[in-house]
Amino acid sequence: MGVWIDTDMGFDDLAAILLVRQGGHGIDGISLTFGNTPIERVRANAAAAAAVFGFGFPIFSGREQPLLAPIETAAAILGETGMPTSGRALPETDPLPMAAAFPALCDWLTVGERPKRILALGPLGNIAALAVARPDLAARIDELVWMGGGVTRGNHTASAEFNAFADPEALAVVLSHGLPLTMVDLDFCRQILASPGDVEPIRQAGGRNAALLADLTAGFIAIATARGRAAMSLYDACAAAIFLRPGLARFERANIAVELAGTVTRGRTVVETRASHAVFNASYAVRGDSDAIRTMILDALREEAAKP
Repeated sequence: MGVWIDTDMGFDDLAAILLVRQGGHGIDGISLTFGNTPIERVRANAAAAAAVFGFGFPIFSGREQPLLAPIETAAAILGETGMPTSGRALPETDPLPMAAAFPALCDWLTVGERPKRILALGPLGNIAALAVARPDLAARIDELVWMGGGVTRGNHTASAEFNAFADPEALAVVLSHGLPLTMVDLDFCRQILASPGDVEPIRQAGGRNAALLADLTAGFIAIATARGRAAMSLYDACAAAIFLRPGLARFERANIAVELAGTVTRGRTVVETRASHAVFNASYAVRGDSDAIRTMILDALREEAAKP
């Protein structure tokens, strides 16, 4: 089985990667994309994470901007590094040599064992480029689980979830090429919440990275608490959890489309669940075992924090 992760390398992306690694699934490679921050910062975050957490898989540099629109990041929420913290941050490290993501994805899909499974945690430009330029290879993708979209509402705007808003044309390309997409959206992820009380067990785990992981977790949760909410979803890690254990969620088929126009509605995902009204082209996660998924994510962070 081959596993590939496509990411814009924020904290919840890091949590997702650590969860997949601890789940015993070998990661064949990671492709980077702009998103939380510009690609230069995404590369820096990936290099630092690789050094601190001992990543043994190759990392490739991918999309620097959306297919059509000007770039818009999540820096207004996540800060310039894309990883808010209550204290310690990933260190600045030497740049990591990175080859281009597109040929790496092509090579990965050409050779090796199937199924080929992709966990996508940011805007979908890398996958869209593959679908347009090498549809023969894109057809070899057996599963594409994407954290993005919103069935009922957005977060970056009232209508649009950030990963969809950042490059809606890329999402439209992926949907139009019939890739086996499962959308793990805002509504699903917001069923699984972490609160400030979840930080201390990570801090007390006692390993070399316990304080760092605790401060990064606390900084991410503070996005919510600073706005008057009691808890925060670790979004990308929720997608990783059901990527590893799909039995923890219930999925439904639907026709998923994305709005490409409008100052208010651009990036909105439109989910039609009536088979009489549209041909279904994707799946989406509806309900999950929130307690089991939450435990799975926090246990992974604690286990990583306990490593000497």
